[in-house]
Amino acid sequence: MAPKTAFSKHTAARTVSRARRHRRVRKNVVGTTARPRLVVNRSTRHIFVQIVDDTVGHTLVSASTMDPSLRALEADKTEKAKKVGELLAQRAKEAGITAVVFDRGGNRYAGRIAALADSAREGGLEF
Repeated sequence: MAPKTAFSKHTAARTVSRARRHRRVRKNVVGTTARPRLVVNRSTRHIFVQIVDDTVGHTLVSASTMDPSLRALEADKTEKAKKVGELLAQRAKEAGITAVVFDRGGNRYAGRIAALADSAREGGLEF
């Protein structure tokens, strides 16, 4: 009898496919000083976003649902993603960042990813 694992074969294949898509996207998406890269990391419960300057490898601005101001928010995951996008746009504006390159991290541009991107655009970031 085979030992039980935390992930099914379907979940493992999905993870590998997302990593493959992310590598493919990263071949073309590079953040510069003038236009840094907006990176999205998504877990089952949370969403993490960073604005990164790839020329020096530094994170300029970040936001997530783990942020104390958003942690107590009672909403669904899509609404939380919208709030993270607004918070990121506000912090980017304070840091003097107006234009970014969007790196969806191999995730489909739908649901939480699209909600985050739309709210960041409404907050003043250009993609």
